[in-house]
Amino acid sequence: MLAGAAGAGLVSRLVEPSVAAELEAKKKQVLIVLLNGGLSQFESFDPKPKTDTGGPFRAIPTSVPGTHFSELLPYTAQQAHRLAVVRSVFAEEVPGSHAAARDYVETGRSPVLGSYPLLGPVYSKLLAGKTDLPGNIHITPSRGGPRADAAFLGPQHASIALTNGDAPRNVDRPAMFSADADEARYHLRDLADLRFSQRRRTAYSEAYHSSYDRAMQLIRRKDLFDVAQEPAKDQDRYGTHDFGRHCLLARRLLSEGVTCVKITHSNYDSHMENFNFHLEQLGEFDRPFSTLLSDLDERGMLANTLVVLLTEFGRTPKIMPDLGRDHYQKSWSVVLGGCGIQPGGVLGKTNANGTEIAERPVHVGDMWHTYLQAVGLDSRGTHDDRNKIPLAAPERAPVKELLS
Repeated sequence: MLAGAAGAGLVSRLVEPSVAAELEAKKKQVLIVLLNGGLSQFESFDPKPKTDTGGPFRAIPTSVPGTHFSELLPYTAQQAHRLAVVRSVFAEEVPGSHAAARDYVETGRSPVLGSYPLLGPVYSKLLAGKTDLPGNIHITPSRGGPRADAAFLGPQHASIALTNGDAPRNVDRPAMFSADADEARYHLRDLADLRFSQRRRTAYSEAYHSSYDRAMQLIRRKDLFDVAQEPAKDQDRYGTHDFGRHCLLARRLLSEGVTCVKITHSNYDSHMENFNFHLEQLGEFDRPFSTLLSDLDERGMLANTLVVLLTEFGRTPKIMPDLGRDHYQKSWSVVLGGCGIQPGGVLGKTNANGTEIAERPVHVGDMWHTYLQAVGLDSRGTHDDRNKIPLAAPERAPVKELLS
């Protein structure tokens, strides 16, 4: 059982039945927050104070009696009743370090098995439906950028990367064209493309058509990316640093109806000075993430928005001579909330000093099934009726204790 879990259907019991039905019928959305580089479980969601592995930070109580987080997360600790923490996630080690481990976590399959789409493209295909909004947006740090994440799902589901939270480049209409002239140009191109495709339709022409359409949609909705349009008081609440702006932008995108928004926060790769690294990184992360979670709930969005907080692996129990922690795939923590998730509890347990999983091991492939099931998707299904590629690793299964 999920220790300390709130009862299923709590939101539905606290509102009028008609309102609850309306909320249930709303489109499902997803917020993914990737703490890039390998968040230390000891300095976040599975603290081990006063042990040989625990480090210098205390454990503090959360809004869930009996559950403690690291003192580096005071604001997130007050959101624990909205979250479910899995302290026993593991994966087999794969060659390639960070990139391979990220792919494992974000596809649910070992990269040695081939290239599979990440979560964002899968949600874009299966949840977005017909809309003029992008189905999958990735807000990256300034040194981030686009990556091929859709695999065989095609470019129409690949993430649109907002580097440093800025709008995509070249979305401003050239001054020489009026809005009417631009629409006329678009329809002329559309007619020419239709005529061409009737005779020589190929995967390449389809990809081109899809890319052009996406670009036109972005031009029409360029205000979507302007976080400066959010109220000044909200900008202050989230903070003017990059991650604060990125969280507020994510709220804006989700509020406007974007299906999946991913935020990357970097860098947690603390082979040296692990404690100073986490003091700085989590000091920037804690309040904006907590504010975003609270806002989604208060706006009635959390019941239909799955929140996934993940990292590619944990950090070693052993503290190195230079006060660092190395990569650790034997156990780490993943945090979930919102749509389809039983909140307010902890699943799994590590031993007293965090060197081994003591209770309920959960493989990253099991988590992937759970991410799909939480938004109402059948994780036993396939990507396409023709190719029959399973959505999730067939040998794995959803973590039922986490699902509401």
